[in-house]
Amino acid sequence: MSNIRHSESYKFPLLISYLLQVAFKVHGTVQGVGFRDFTQKCAKLDGLKGWVRNTTCGRVEGEAQGLDEKVKKFLQRIDKGPSMAHVVKLEKRDLDLRDDEEGFAVMRTAESMFKPGN
Repeated sequence: MSNIRHSESYKFPLLISYLLQVAFKVHGTVQGVGFRDFTQKCAKLDGLKGWVRNTTCGRVEGEAQGLDEKVKKFLQRIDKGPSMAHVVKLEKRDLDLRDDEEGFAVMRTAESMFKPGN
């Protein structure tokens, strides 16, 4: 027979988190300053999945998916950017969740997925 006693005062915290996927576009001095590597490091730190790339119009954009609080923290970090960057605007839009994301990749430069004028 075991003499183990369980404390009723120990409670598990209620988790109020959900998964979120966003697309983001960063304006300013964001190319040639290590922004994509910075973004990838921030995403990995927060356990996010997705990707980042330079655009042909001089911006940086990508997608990030993870727990809502982690995605929000990630967006705050990239809104500041690495020390050599100067972010003037961060756009964000919510996306439908995808189940085929793995890791967080730095992609090749491409045209922006955001509509012109944005």
